[in-house]
Amino acid sequence: MSDSNRGRQLRRRHMHERQAVVFGVLLAGLAVAGVGAAAVYTDTIDLGAFDRGFSSPSPTATTADQVVCPPAGALPVGYDQITVTVLNGSGAAGVAGQTAEELATRGFVIAGTGNATTQLDGTVRLSFGVNGIAAAYTLAAQFTDPILTFVARDDAAVDVTVGSTFQGLVAVEAVTLDPAVALTGPEGCKPVEELLAEATTAPTTAETPVETPAAEG
Repeated sequence: MSDSNRGRQLRRRHMHERQAVVFGVLLAGLAVAGVGAAAVYTDTIDLGAFDRGFSSPSPTATTADQVVCPPAGALPVGYDQITVTVLNGSGAAGVAGQTAEELATRGFVIAGTGNATTQLDGTVRLSFGVNGIAAAYTLAAQFTDPILTFVARDDAAVDVTVGSTFQGLVAVEAVTLDPAVALTGPEGCKPVEELLAEATTAPTTAETPVETPAAEG
């Protein structure tokens, strides 16, 4: 074999080796990205070290016996008009993603999922602001013994934090909402105007959201 032919063969071999290395690196990168995306979606990876856009806003200062009432005469909100972020506070991987999928199946708009900053020792907490009260009461009908937490936020979205005793959504046929019947709050609830007025004079040292059970039905 001539030196020129041997040189061409060597060059072709080196070129094939470089191509194999490049394709191998690309495939490995895609595999890592896919595994990472799946882990984030199923809550396997803790996002606490990153800047999350789905964390609950700071709570409004209230007292333990103050529950915000739904607006007078407010009817249940259409599911497709309620934007929900689901946070995993259960300590078990994948709960937020599964819950988000089930809510999406029922027609709710899912803004995203993530991990709660702390574990919730309860079933589920719904965090909402002044413009999301009716949406929160509508969403609460999907859960057993939900906790309604009124927080300082201006949008109408609702954060759902699933807790350690969460057992899944209420069966569709068991959801007790009548689109023609106004929403009602638990006994002793207060209009939002009263709560906001009291919050302006309440001590500012309260850092933990007040958690109170929502009315059934």
